[in-house]
Amino acid sequence: MKKLVKLLTLLPVLGMMVACSGNNNSNTATASTTTSDKTMATETQTQQGFYDFKLTSLDGEDVDLAKYKGKKILVVNTASECGYTPQYKDLQQLHEAHGDKVVILGFPANNFGGQEPGSNQEIAAFCEKNYGVTFPMMEKVSVVGEDKHPLYTWLAEHAPNHEEPTWNFCKYLIDENGKVVAFFPSKVKPMGEEIIAAIQK
Repeated sequence: MKKLVKLLTLLPVLGMMVACSGNNNSNTATASTTTSDKTMATETQTQQGFYDFKLTSLDGEDVDLAKYKGKKILVVNTASECGYTPQYKDLQQLHEAHGDKVVILGFPANNFGGQEPGSNQEIAAFCEKNYGVTFPMMEKVSVVGEDKHPLYTWLAEHAPNHEEPTWNFCKYLIDENGKVVAFFPSKVKPMGEEIIAAIQK
């Protein structure tokens, strides 16, 4: 009789232990699912091709990168208050002289030195007024860090040495098949021998 009483007393305790164990398993499963979702998202992003990206231009228009298939593309992160800002002039010159061979895509970004503080509208006005820019400019994005644009995550993953921008006006060259074939740091001029030779290959 005493054993039966003790057993009945222990039942609620055992029930709580089982319930807690179930909750822990549930929490573990939830955490595992969240981690799995993030991994899958990253893998999907990495498995995308260059031409799968859909962007927004500086003036709010939709841009499908698939429209540039068959051409080389120079992707440049730009800024309006940088020592390299005069490269806008060289980029425009490259666009005018070699636009049949390479498409230039500018991506304003405020990641380095806070040198692109303006809005999309202000950036557009600056580029047109000071450098007569007519090559495609995308909306302002982040090109490094946790909030970087998915395209820049893809570019860093697929660049020859997994390079990512270290300052304003770094350049990725994409070939006619959507493959990242070169990365040029800020100091390499758009009309310099390195880039001209690369786009003429």
